[in-house]
This record gives sequence, C-alpha cells and structure tokens, in this order.
Amino acid sequence: MIQLIQRIISKQALWQKIVFALILGLIIGLILSPKGLGALNEQSAHQVAQWVALPGKLFLALIQMVVIPLVMSSIILGIAGNQDTEFLKKVGLRIFPYFVATTIVSVSIGVMVASVVTPGDFVDGQLLKDLGVGMVPIATNDATQSSIPEKVAAMIPANFTQSALDKDMLAVVLYSGFIGVAMATLIAKQKRLLLDITESVQSLSLKVVNWAMNLAPFAVFGLLCDITIRIGVEALIGVSAYVITVILGLLILLCAYLLLVYLVGKVPPWQFISTIKDAQLLAFSTSSSAAVMPLSMKIAEQKLKVNKPIAQFIIPLGATINMDGTALYQVIAALFLAQVFGVELSQSQIILLMLTTVGASIGSPSTPGVGIVILASVLTSFGIPPSGIALILGVDRILDMCRTTLNVTGDLTACLLMNRWLSKTV
Repeated sequence: MIQLIQRIISKQALWQKIVFALILGLIIGLILSPKGLGALNEQSAHQVAQWVALPGKLFLALIQMVVIPLVMSSIILGIAGNQDTEFLKKVGLRIFPYFVATTIVSVSIGVMVASVVTPGDFVDGQLLKDLGVGMVPIATNDATQSSIPEKVAAMIPANFTQSALDKDMLAVVLYSGFIGVAMATLIAKQKRLLLDITESVQSLSLKVVNWAMNLAPFAVFGLLCDITIRIGVEALIGVSAYVITVILGLLILLCAYLLLVYLVGKVPPWQFISTIKDAQLLAFSTSSSAAVMPLSMKIAEQKLKVNKPIAQFIIPLGATINMDGTALYQVIAALFLAQVFGVELSQSQIILLMLTTVGASIGSPSTPGVGIVILASVLTSFGIPPSGIALILGVDRILDMCRTTLNVTGDLTACLLMNRWLSKTV
C-alpha cells in the first residue's frame, strides 16, 4: 500500500504533491488533536507534533541557511550583470513607487473592510477574560520610539556582519544594492571576475535549494499537521469574524492583482493563477516569503517569461519590502483590537495608522510569525493595548499562511508588470 502511494505521488507535479500533503496534514492533525477528534491526550499530542513538524523545520532551516547568499547574489547579478546602465535607473524609478503604491492600496482595502464589517463588535467580552487579555506582557521594540532621522540612519548597514546575523533583510538588500551599483561601475575585466564569483555563489545556493525542495511535500504535511494538532478548531470560533474580515480583505487584494495582470500584463487571471500556483501553495504552507523566493524566481523566468535581470532584481527585493498582505493584515488587526477595547480613532489617526503600517511592513523579515511582532509596535503607537494580541494569537499562523500567499503573489505580479514596462530596456 505504501509503495503504491509512493508510485502515485512520484508521478505528480510539485503543486499536486503539496496539495495532497496539505490535505493529509489537516486530516491527520484533526484526528490527533485534543481539540479535534482527540485521538491523543494533550501531552502525547504535543510530543507527536514536535516530531511531525521536524521535516518542516529542516526544510525552513535549509532555506534560511542560504537565503542571505542567495538574496545578495541575485540582487548583485540583477544590477551589475546587466550591460545596459540605464536599466537600474529605469527599474528603480518604477519598482519602488509601485511597491509603495500597492502597499497603500492594500492598507486602504484593510481600513475599508474593517470599517464596514467591524469585526470587534462580534467579540464576546467573556472571551477577553478567558484569554486573560490585559495581563499578557508583550515586549515592544524601542526602535518605534526613534526619530525619523534616526530610523533613516539606522537603515544603512554600518555593520553588515551583525545585520546578517540578525537576519535584517532590509540591511542585506541595501548592502547588496550598494555592492551591485559599485560593481557595475568597474572596468570590464575586474567586473567579470566578480560576476563569475557571484554567479557561482548563486548556483551553489540554488543547488541547496533544489535539495530542500525534495523535502517540500513532507515539510507541508508536517507543518500543517503540527499547527492543526496544537490549535484544533476552537481557536477559530471566538474570533471568526476577525478571520473572515482578514480573508475578505486579502481576496479583494488578490482581485486587484488579477485586474492589473489582465489590464496591464495582458494575461488572463486564471492562466496567471495556474502558472504561479506552485509558489502560492508553498507560501501558504511555509508562511515564509524567503522560503518561496527561489521557486518564485524560477516561475518568473521560466513560466512567466520574465527577463532574468528583472526577475533577479525584483523577487529578492519584493520578498523584503513588498509585503502587501502583511500590511493589510496589520491594519485590520489594529482596527479590530481598537474596536474590541473601545479605542476611538479619529480620521487623522486612521490615516497615520495607515502610514505607520506601510512603513512597518516595508523591510519586515520574510519569515513566519514576524507580523505579530510588528503589530505589537504599531498598536503601542496608538494607545491600543498590545496585550490584546493574545486574542488573535491562536489564529495568527493560519492568517500568516494566507497573507504570505498574497505577498508572494504580489511579487510575481510586480515581476510580470515590470517586465512588460521594461522589456524594451533589457
């Protein structure tokens, strides 16, 4: 029986394997979860969940092991590897305003949906007491209290080694950008040697990624089974209106992407979704834009037919600063908790919240769970008790999976659009 299943699975495409693993992980998780069918008690379920999640943790560890050299080499090659010196200027002048504009659109959608649905009105006051909201200490980042000049100065990676150790991807991207621009100005002989080294680093990183991708279906099964065992279905009941609101906002954002793809990219929406589904499924399963980045680059170049320099520049950059799904989630979560605690926000405060969310989402680490940390810093700035995060913590992983899917979709949408606008340049 096991051999039969293995033969069937081996003939399937990656996305089919991932879907199979996803469904199987959910089913097994619900069977084993004490909060599901209860086949195991809580202690046994916790131990089983740790072992089941091991392939997923190994997969993420392998990806994270090479993500910095892969990001650096890809950005440097995307800049310095292009012979046309006008390319950098043209792509930079278009992609950065585009990223900011789509992030503003995403938070606007979030404000609109949260204001119309008002999910905070559906929360039972008893749920706050049951969860102990108001007594859960949440550490906030002192950086949120820094002045704007200090924040701007802190963006420059004065100590790159420390930035790499801290996995500060914005610093890595900026450093790589500086190196790429500097390399592009070197004479051909010097540049060729450095480009060869950089290409070798990228090839080596992609080789490790290819090894990791063999674990992807097992990783998906383990991660989904683990999260289902731990949270069951109870965590969704008390904040179901909040979950529905976030998912509704993300669906509207997806429709906006597909409209751009159809009107500007001249690609039918369903064809686009079918083309990028492997990346979307992996993003949904791992909750990590960084983990999906190599696959996104491959899809952009081979399936969407995006020029290699554009894909190598935009995908790593987008995985760091283009977090539309995360921005939408953060503004909805902030308004939801404001409604729960009865914090009245004026129109000017809502606008400031939108701007703060846009700034906070840009440069946020592309790893699982980071959105909840950023949310804590945003809440503190507006007098919303960050301890309210305990209310949404149980469903955060599920929503993290959804918003990461939109983040990756946004990066591939940007690739397609920029390729159309810049195809005559490259």
